[in-house]
Amino acid sequence: MTNKTEKLNIKAALTLATAALLGTNSLAQATTTDSAEESTWEFDSAFLFYSEADRVSAGEAIFNAKKNFANDEILNLKLTVDALTGASANGAVAQPHVQTFTRPSGEGQYTIEAGDIPLDDTFKDTRVQLNAQWTQPIAPNYTASGGVHISKEYDYLSLGVNGNIAFDFDRKNSTVSAGFSYFQDTFTPEGGLPKAFSSMLIGDSSTSHWDDDFANTRIDSEDTKTTTEVLLGFTQIINRRMITQFNYSYSTVDGYLTDPFKVISVVDGHSGLTQDNIYESRPGSRLKQSIYAQSLYHFDSTVLDISYRYTWDDWEIDSHTIDTRFRIPLSDSFGIESYLQPHFRFYQQSAAEFYQPFLIDGDGDTLPTYASADYRIGEMSTFTIGLKYGLLVNNGHDLSFRLEYYRQTPTDAGFDVPGALKEVDLYPTIDAIIAQVTYSF
Repeated sequence: MTNKTEKLNIKAALTLATAALLGTNSLAQATTTDSAEESTWEFDSAFLFYSEADRVSAGEAIFNAKKNFANDEILNLKLTVDALTGASANGAVAQPHVQTFTRPSGEGQYTIEAGDIPLDDTFKDTRVQLNAQWTQPIAPNYTASGGVHISKEYDYLSLGVNGNIAFDFDRKNSTVSAGFSYFQDTFTPEGGLPKAFSSMLIGDSSTSHWDDDFANTRIDSEDTKTTTEVLLGFTQIINRRMITQFNYSYSTVDGYLTDPFKVISVVDGHSGLTQDNIYESRPGSRLKQSIYAQSLYHFDSTVLDISYRYTWDDWEIDSHTIDTRFRIPLSDSFGIESYLQPHFRFYQQSAAEFYQPFLIDGDGDTLPTYASADYRIGEMSTFTIGLKYGLLVNNGHDLSFRLEYYRQTPTDAGFDVPGALKEVDLYPTIDAIIAQVTYSF
């Protein structure tokens, strides 16, 4: 039978492997010992570049700082800055002729060539996000954590708080936890919030009545949404090589959930030609649940990390995610301690009940209550495959490089396609490259 110190070492070693797989040196509460010595600051920094072919590109810089105080108190600070540019799909369908669209601000228009997916090439945004988290023991075998979140974009502000409590038992082989988070977001899109199912205004924006006509398609300049989530977790050390984790989450979102930049094409039921482009409409609430399982196994030298998540909601979107990483140490074969980490992720989801790639003109003479052509809530599958290489430099500092390929494949959810729409790509595949450099010190 192993003693208490050995069990702590097992948990610390397994958590260290998990931390390495996640690209951080943080050991959180798993490295708890009887020592009250205060450590120095630990820092993680990373730069990530994401680029979709002919669409959106994003650059993200992350800086994380962690401080262990006496009595196992931990302060964690994280700053994220990212910028997005490129072209974003506006939801309209491709057509066999040139199409003209008005920009979300109501100022200016752009044209799309025949057969091309309508993309607004002025898409851009910058986000600055700050997270702060404090963790400390509050009683024997009990650890509490609380944090705050603030994120600001050009047209979006998000504020949040969270709390968590964890209880260790069975000689610290088992941990149960319960967490809570609350976010309030304010959306102030350029041009205001469009009126659901109102027609996109097309014409000469320099005319005297343009501003009034455009204002008639708006309902307000801003709106909010709130997100409340409860998370229950269980972690179990199986043996000296294996640790598992299980989570269940329940969240509710209320408020403005429509994307003000997305439209739906209304097409003729015979020719398939667009008769109008109208703004989408989504429900004002969403209930979402998920279950998650992760297992980490330490072989003699390698580490396998595999997880599965199943998510479902009252929009009828069900999704499955399988994610796996395999850490392979290279020892000092190249004169330095290093490792390789292959990564594979597969994701599949069903379409929301109100997802429609287009609407048929005059179909039933009434519009549905909700409808969206946003491919992100349509039926799709994605996969990510890549490789990470890490090495120790400068007295044990961790430097790593990650390169991955991502493919998203939207699929037909069973809609009848009229006329000209049979000749265009309604469900284009999206390819992207992900590159990241991480340095921990």
